[in-house]
Amino acid sequence: MKVIIAEKPSVGREIAKVFGATTKKDGYIEGKGYTFTWAFGHLLQLAPPQEYGYFGWSVQNLPMLPPKFKLSIRKVKSKDGMIEDPGVKKQLDIIKALFDEATEIIVATDAGREGELIFRYIYYYLKCKKPFKRLWISSQTDAAIKEGFRNLKPGTDYDTLFNSAHCRSQSDWLVGMNATQALSLASGNKGVLSLGRVQTPTLAMICSRYLENKNFVPQTYFQVAIQPDKDGQSFRAIHDKNFKTCEEAQVVLDAVLPTGNILSVEAKPRKEPPPLLHDLSSLQQEANKRKGFTADHTLSLLQNLYEGKLVTYPRTGSRYIGDDVFAGVPALIDGFKEHADFGKQAALLSGAKLSKRSVNAKKVTDHHAILPTGEKPYQLSADQQAVYDMVAGRMLEAFHQDCIKEITKITVLSGNKFMASGTVIQTPGWRAVFNDKDEEKKDEENATLPKVVQGEELPIINKGILEKQTKPKPLYNEATLLKALETAGKEIEDEELREAMKEGGLGTPATRAAIIETLLKRTFIAREKKNLVPTPTGLAVYEIVKNQQIAQAELTGSWEKRLEEIRGGASVAAFQEEIKSYTREITQELLRSGKGMAAKVTA
Repeated sequence: MKVIIAEKPSVGREIAKVFGATTKKDGYIEGKGYTFTWAFGHLLQLAPPQEYGYFGWSVQNLPMLPPKFKLSIRKVKSKDGMIEDPGVKKQLDIIKALFDEATEIIVATDAGREGELIFRYIYYYLKCKKPFKRLWISSQTDAAIKEGFRNLKPGTDYDTLFNSAHCRSQSDWLVGMNATQALSLASGNKGVLSLGRVQTPTLAMICSRYLENKNFVPQTYFQVAIQPDKDGQSFRAIHDKNFKTCEEAQVVLDAVLPTGNILSVEAKPRKEPPPLLHDLSSLQQEANKRKGFTADHTLSLLQNLYEGKLVTYPRTGSRYIGDDVFAGVPALIDGFKEHADFGKQAALLSGAKLSKRSVNAKKVTDHHAILPTGEKPYQLSADQQAVYDMVAGRMLEAFHQDCIKEITKITVLSGNKFMASGTVIQTPGWRAVFNDKDEEKKDEENATLPKVVQGEELPIINKGILEKQTKPKPLYNEATLLKALETAGKEIEDEELREAMKEGGLGTPATRAAIIETLLKRTFIAREKKNLVPTPTGLAVYEIVKNQQIAQAELTGSWEKRLEEIRGGASVAAFQEEIKSYTREITQELLRSGKGMAAKVTA
């Protein structure tokens, strides 16, 4: 008997359906010589401190460094406190019985780091020794599932993926458990001040930006503007220097003549290449900007679309596809010719030469960028439809032509030099897909500059002084925070440079939403309209940890890079020793820093 284990009941049932298996049992489905069973996400977790003999919260226990980690069944709250989840225990017993009888085990948990961890923890907890094969697919369509089963991989091919996942799990336990107890004990706080390997530097980024914004003192400055006129069409030109005082600006204003001479006219076309395809993080950012969706909500919607066979694997960190996937893109595009919003652009791209900016097999990680599968959607909720359309629309944008803009700069001499610039979109290219007028307006100061030639004299019909103020960096919202987490807080706008920085980012596309939700749940941050702001508790914790290693985004981001290197075969033992050393250091740092800080913390 071949046993196939999926990550969730819904996925197990879908795979069983593809095979034509219909006999339903308690916790599994049988048919066609296969048995299909499932987990409910994470059934097992690293055991809590008391299972290693660390009873109660005591400074004497710190740092807690178990010589060997144990697995324990997921706990739930009851009237008697935290107990083993009876539903989990029952399902583990079912899986064990099936594994004991199996002639072959096939792993069909999600094809990623967490999916591998979910299966391996079950496998090792049940002390199973049987070899297993791995189903590795990027889509849940019937065709993709069948193709995946024709190309099963040896389970050992994914040992390094499990090693990376297990090391991540261990490091989160070591840093989170020790740092939380150290700070809570040292501060004398009656509640729990939770810290974490990724959670705390994320909180530090939010707090730092909030304080920078709050303490920002605006500086007033002045600009001098003139308004030349060409045959009834006026435009604004600005002196290229900002002035600290109104008096300085007045000197320049007084020197303005009744006419202005056109010193130069530069009109340069600029090609704006199409954006890359979406990975999870970029899609979450777009959904937050367009619809105000939280990162967690977007991930949930995307997961539903994936399980509904409408989009490819959601938890990807890649924005590229290989040539093999690219070969199927024209057919995917043709499938949107009847789409109410995208039909015209899909028809335009049909048969056209497609941009290959997002095609690079070397930049595809475990999974390629998110694409629609070609299956026709039906009965989607408004939110599901919105996210689906963002995936489909981005596909059309990514393979579209460049947007061609003409950027014009006019230099006017009227006592002093004044500059006018304007951007006109000549060929919208990829920008026509969503037809974002607001985005276009951001690029345009004088959208339609008049045609002028060098040497022309134009009357100045108006002039004046503009009073401006410097502005602080805006507070983080979910979109900008996700963007910052990708590069451990470094502000990088260039899309491809940001891609190169991803390995050293904070968390992964799959975990960042959960990090934000954890900070909200623990009341370290709150949502204020669209912004994320720290609470008094969050600020108090930040004041204690801001100069400690645990709050340093770049340092913590480097662990994510190390975990990726383990995926590539780097030493597990070396990483584990580094994490233990790091845990010892931050535990001592926090025990020292937390003393005398109780008054600053309101739990």
